[in-house]
Amino acid sequence: MTDVPEVICRPRSPRALWFCVAFAAAGVVAAVVWTLYRGPDALWLLVPGAALAFVALVSLHLVTARVDADAYGLRSRTLLRRWSVPWHEVADLQLWLKSHSRGAQSRHVSVLLRNGRRRTLPLPASSSAKILDFHDQLDALRALHHRYGTDVPEPASASVRVISDRTAGRVPVVAAGWCVTLLIGAVVLAAPVSGVAADQRAWEAAVPCTAATPDAELEECLTYVSAVVARTDSNRSKKIGWVYFADNRPFERTMVSREAVDGFHAGDKVRLTFWRNDLMAITGSRYVWREHVQSAGDLAAIAALAALAAGYPGAQLLVRLRGRRLPGDEVLPSAMPFTLVLAGTALWLLPLCYFHPTTLFASAPTITWAAAGTLGTAALFGRAWRETRVRPPRPAEVPLELPELDGDVFLSARFLEHTDYNPHGFGTHIALGDGPPAVTPGPGRFGAHRIPVERLTVRTVRRVRGDDGDTVPSGWHIAELDDGGRLVRLAAAPDDLAVVLRELRGAVHEQS
Repeated sequence: MTDVPEVICRPRSPRALWFCVAFAAAGVVAAVVWTLYRGPDALWLLVPGAALAFVALVSLHLVTARVDADAYGLRSRTLLRRWSVPWHEVADLQLWLKSHSRGAQSRHVSVLLRNGRRRTLPLPASSSAKILDFHDQLDALRALHHRYGTDVPEPASASVRVISDRTAGRVPVVAAGWCVTLLIGAVVLAAPVSGVAADQRAWEAAVPCTAATPDAELEECLTYVSAVVARTDSNRSKKIGWVYFADNRPFERTMVSREAVDGFHAGDKVRLTFWRNDLMAITGSRYVWREHVQSAGDLAAIAALAALAAGYPGAQLLVRLRGRRLPGDEVLPSAMPFTLVLAGTALWLLPLCYFHPTTLFASAPTITWAAAGTLGTAALFGRAWRETRVRPPRPAEVPLELPELDGDVFLSARFLEHTDYNPHGFGTHIALGDGPPAVTPGPGRFGAHRIPVERLTVRTVRRVRGDDGDTVPSGWHIAELDDGGRLVRLAAAPDDLAVVLRELRGAVHEQS
């Protein structure tokens, strides 16, 4: 595909999309007309009308999308935006692999500009069912770029760089949004903690009102009123109910829990307790219902939990910040080690916030508690920081002096290509030691396939890239081997990969 005069990318099913636009638009018009005709009684039709309007806009956006490429450059058009760029400003055309729920994936073309920015083309795009058509169009675009671009680093026939949610070239918009949202929620929850704590202390210290209580302090003391239960009404679906009072005294009804509905009966004489003009308790001969008083400890603990929940997307942002200098298609380390930091912090922070919501640093025990917990969190953070570092790959040249292995050793490693010694990618371990190097389906030599070390040559050792697949852990390294002129990739943890390469090199020299 080196002689492509022009590439035009359009939606695959324009008739179906236009039908969706027409159908949704007709539904919106019908909903609006019927609402105007029937008046307020038909306002509920505006909800499905709004949904159909959204469907119409999305379908119109998809059907009007178009991407053209010729000798002059790329041109992209959508419903709301037009964009074009000459080839000399394009550094590379890469594959953006986006993962969805239930293992589904979609593919788009990511344009890397020479100023470091990225643009995602609306077309070509594909799901798992249209992979071949998508790659044909991508190859055609790369052929035009290679022909008319300047300083193209690699020919169009080379492998396409893959950008995914795991690679350094992806902007973590979702993680940033979750982090900001959770932090805002934590601040909103923590703001009223001091006021809630003051109300809680005032309720616990409230005493019954007396004749000598000043009028200005009547709201702060407890007032008792006698009443008679007229009937009860239970709402089983919502786990709540109503208690009605006879003669509507002091008011007609109040909402209580379902257990309270079962505890009171018609004709029961009860005592109502008021505080700050709010009903706080209903005391009967068989059951006592109390209004729930917001606890400052609960609120502070929930706020701390929201802040800790923001820590994981924050850790994802931190990992991407550390790997900002990596090539866009290299896989970043996983942020999972930071979950241990968050879990360890929760063990001491949540109880501290619950028992001392407003006095975190008011006494020596709480200060000691916070200081010891902070030191533990710092230690866990340091460990997670080391585990998520980007380790440089060791060079392919390995020393010939090999350490003696004590018996068979099975290292977790796998070849990524289907070969005669790794049929259908069955191998999960490399067996070294007493016998010849072999690929095994587990830590044992059962079903082992000998590795033909005499025809393998190490080309290079590198970090994991996006095109290596999702099954390779991000902390592993990849050794690119020449297997009789064919590229074969061997993946393993950095230390294990170094041992495997030394043993393979040693096996070659033993056979020679």
